[in-house]
Amino acid sequence: MQFRRVVTGHDANSKAVFASDEVIAPRVVPGINFEFVRLWGADKPADFPDSGGEPTYRTYFPPADGFRFGIFTIPAARTMALTSEERRNSLHEMERLLPGLAAHMEPSTPGMHTSDSIDFGYVISGSIWLELDDGSAKELRAGDTYVQNGTRHAWRNRSSEPCRVLVALVGANRQPSGVSVAQSLGVRE
Repeated sequence: MQFRRVVTGHDANSKAVFASDEVIAPRVVPGINFEFVRLWGADKPADFPDSGGEPTYRTYFPPADGFRFGIFTIPAARTMALTSEERRNSLHEMERLLPGLAAHMEPSTPGMHTSDSIDFGYVISGSIWLELDDGSAKELRAGDTYVQNGTRHAWRNRSSEPCRVLVALVGANRQPSGVSVAQSLGVRE
């Protein structure tokens, strides 16, 4: 599926204009058939790109102060597991199509990954299980939202239908281990 992206901006007289209107095709990782649609992002704090040109960014996950906006589709549950060679090839293609994503994936625990970002998501269609590092999981269905704060997790589609999720990722600074949020803000506990 392709997605239309309409971007506004300003002309030389600061009048609002439609700066661009284009179709964005998903990037599909072969073997695992995950689809990623990179709609917008930047590696620095946001400012207005009045020309309508997408800000530059290099990696799938944003650095601190950067952001990403996109859609990802997790295919229906697989009936057969990938061979180690198929998994290796998929990770290689993932890195080529979505730089930096494969480096966050844990080969010994397929699907598990951690990023230094706050991820906001809205399930558009289907259902998906959000699994945390201790094995606990919650099912998210169409209409559900989530906020993920840099936790180790995996997405598991246990259904027979694909799941499509709208996401916004904001790069964040990770707190040193053992420091609570209150302590980092200077609040006495």
